[in-house]
Amino acid sequence: MKVTEAKYINGHKIEFTFSDGVKGVVDLYDSFKGPIFEPLKDVESFKKFHLNRWTIEWENGADLAPEFLYDLAMKQNTRSTKLA
Repeated sequence: MKVTEAKYINGHKIEFTFSDGVKGVVDLYDSFKGPIFEPLKDVESFKKFHLNRWTIEWENGADLAPEFLYDLAMKQNTRSTKLA
């Protein structure tokens, strides 16, 4: 499982597409626990993520496991879709 696309939406929300075709919008604000994630509570810092080979990563080295993001997408989106 990996993230194949990530698009900033607003606030702390990102739309993810996963390698199995599932797509969903995730609000990550409540997921930021620990000192490495503190800077990401600022929206301007949060928006500066990039896609690496399997997930998203920020300039300060913070990242989130793709399986964690997938689970959040499934929980937060009752309308998660699988692309044909």
